Amino acid sequence: MKSVEGKLGVMCVGLGAVTTTFITGTLMYRKGLGLPGGSVTQMAKIRVGRGEAKQYKKMGEIVALTDVKDMVFGAWDLFPANGYEAAVNADVLKAKDINPVREELEAILPIPAAFDPAFVSRLEGQGNNIKQGNRRQLADQLREDIREFKAKNNCDRVVVLWVASTEKYIEYNEAVHGNLAAFEAAIDANDCEHVSPSMLYAYAAMKEGAPFVMGAPNLCIDMPAMWELANEAGVPIAGKDFKTGQTLMKTVLAPMLRTRALGLQGWFSTNILGNRDGEVLDAPENFKTKEVSKLGVIDNILSPEDQPELYGDVFHKVRINYYPPRGDNKEGWDNLDIFGWMGKDYGMQIKVDFLCRDSILAAPLCLDLVVCADLALRNGLKGIQSWMSFFLKSPMYDFTKGEEPVHDLFQQYIMLKNQVRVLGGYEADEELD
Repeated sequence: MKSVEGKLGVMCVGLGAVTTTFITGTLMYRKGLGLPGGSVTQMAKIRVGRGEAKQYKKMGEIVALTDVKDMVFGAWDLFPANGYEAAVNADVLKAKDINPVREELEAILPIPAAFDPAFVSRLEGQGNNIKQGNRRQLADQLREDIREFKAKNNCDRVVVLWVASTEKYIEYNEAVHGNLAAFEAAIDANDCEHVSPSMLYAYAAMKEGAPFVMGAPNLCIDMPAMWELANEAGVPIAGKDFKTGQTLMKTVLAPMLRTRALGLQGWFSTNILGNRDGEVLDAPENFKTKEVSKLGVIDNILSPEDQPELYGDVFHKVRINYYPPRGDNKEGWDNLDIFGWMGKDYGMQIKVDFLCRDSILAAPLCLDLVVCADLALRNGLKGIQSWMSFFLKSPMYDFTKGEEPVHDLFQQYIMLKNQVRVLGGYEADEELD
């Protein structure tokens, strides 16, 4: 198989706990010092062919993937700390896993961020590495950042990945978000209500021919204006929100209930989290963005309209609580009230206590999303990449065409495998139910 030529620039929006864990782990991995556990592109095997021709291969043996040794990392952040300082401050990885790549991390100097405290109020006044200007000026500055990074590091391609905070909830506005011309007019008019900073990063990336991946539940690219731009620019986009802890469990447990035809009365989910993400989500306007992302999973998988006697009256509640002592070690607790034979009079419960590490689970998703976005770009794929929703909590879909999102983790995995098979010259031989 022909190898991928040239360097890939990986530009992350945000240089916090997730980004530094992702970059540090990747740098260690390419030195042969770290395990890329949780990374499907690096570790998983996919079946290709049937019968006697059946083989199980890693993705990189089926399609040409960019080698981690050819990646160059950069970031924007409102805090001026370099990559090493940010990794130490994040307090996720141990010194023994940071120090071997200290020099490479220290070379990552955060580019001033396009930041608006109106969208992330809990971070107001905390950082001073911030760009100045109206919406159009900020978009142009971000475009210049991408061009400069690409030229300085001799990169052939760039992928932009949002690994920053969840912005406050924004309602989709047809007059602004419905088409590209209207959205660009809003940028020119300095519409600070409907044009968020994350939208400026996505806009700048696509204008520079770079795929954009949204790792938070922000509205951002989940709108027709951005889909139009992605198709016009010929770049792939994917989102939204990294599927790490509690929602990952939901995409596994809900299909189990449906497959076994077990009913569901209620599903209560709560989280405690003490890192910067937890602090930001402690603000009601930011939590609402996350809540909307989390709440859509169960209904989509269980299809209450198809089986109302099992799923027609489910009470679903989600909570996130900021608890500083826990740091990055998030705890997701779920209670499910279920029923089966003879109905609700004989109810049962499932309780899940997931003591997870937020950044440790998100880091491999960052690597996979960057690798897959670059794979899509090199193969001429553009617009929404539904097959990448396997890694994301709230899959993007074109609601203007009556499409429905797929939340079931196993169905999403079929989509991912089929896309890899096709790009590798094999048959897409699994079907979605």
